[in-house]
Amino acid sequence: MGEQRLTHVDATGAARMVDVSTKDVTVREASASGRVLVSAEVVAALRDATLPKGDALAVARIAGIQAAKRTPELVPLCHPIAIHGVEVDVDVHDDHVALRAAVRTADRTGVEMEALTCVAVAGLALVDMVKALDPGAVITDVRVESKSGGRRGDWRRTP
Repeated sequence: MGEQRLTHVDATGAARMVDVSTKDVTVREASASGRVLVSAEVVAALRDATLPKGDALAVARIAGIQAAKRTPELVPLCHPIAIHGVEVDVDVHDDHVALRAAVRTADRTGVEMEALTCVAVAGLALVDMVKALDPGAVITDVRVESKSGGRRGDWRRTP
């Protein structure tokens, strides 16, 4: 097996944006997940829709969608690509809020970073909405769960 090299650095070790102009346009999808650990008081307020700032779950969903579309502005070596679909699921559990995102495109590069950014920013928006009740809220476990399409094909995180 040959030596693997990082695609985002050149022979001298300098950062570079990968040229994807010769890659085929294919349908690509990535999903990511994460959690926001919150207090029982926040869980109750989310379930009862009594959070002082309003509908935190809706704000988190919208923030995640916006973030997926703006990823190249935040992550320096990401390509600006057309985002054709974003789904954000936000589920309240007894000690956390579970976040999951699925991002789709038909382009020359994948959307893993867009899915991760979606989850991370949805988590940030949620923390902003609940921080008055729980200043100790924690965003954790942000990770890619799966990807499909492209030259390397499909990948799924194993449990």
